[in-house]
Amino acid sequence: MAGRRARTGRGWDASPPRTGDATGTPRPRRGRRDRAAESDAGEAPAPPRDEAELAREICLRQLAVRPRTRAELAGALARRGISEEIAEQVLDRYDEVGIVDDAAFARAWVSSRHTGRGLARRALANELRQRGVDGEVAGAALDDLDEETEAETARALVDRKLRSTRGEPDAVFRRLVGMLARKGYPAGVAIRAVKDALAAQSAEAAEFAEHIDADALADAEHDLDSRRLD
Repeated sequence: MAGRRARTGRGWDASPPRTGDATGTPRPRRGRRDRAAESDAGEAPAPPRDEAELAREICLRQLAVRPRTRAELAGALARRGISEEIAEQVLDRYDEVGIVDDAAFARAWVSSRHTGRGLARRALANELRQRGVDGEVAGAALDDLDEETEAETARALVDRKLRSTRGEPDAVFRRLVGMLARKGYPAGVAIRAVKDALAAQSAEAAEFAEHIDADALADAEHDLDSRRLD
């Protein structure tokens, strides 16, 4: 009947038919996926990223975490598929402007790890080698750590450890020498540091320390190490 309004589930719908729909038949709703597909179809594909730009971005992300050696950055670039030629260009430029400086890295590493962890020259040299620092560059950085400083650090480590170490003097002696050896101290330095610390601890420990021949033990340890290398 003319003029009557169609009833819907939510009341009376008096709205006129949609434009372009002469019959008034409802048109299907367009979903998000349809609209997204139409939008994507009209967009041009993103241009490929410049490889050198990507290499620089990778390096800067690595350096934001902590200082890195050139070898460490080269390894990170290789893992991300950056060509050797582009990696060399980017790293050479970083060398020029001082963003990558293996000598400065080595000096800072030696200072930090010796002060914070009490590591000796041998352990520090091994860590620098693992990070790709050239042997000559590492040697120059390790020259800042002289024998006197190394001996003082060894003694400080032993004194601190003795406060919480219990047991017979011979067992304590072996344990502390082993601790210093793991930190890279030569046998002679380690044995003398522990002997002196025990001598100052108690009468019993001092009596035990008096019979320790540090030089003989150091020579024996040196010979043992030589045989292991052979």
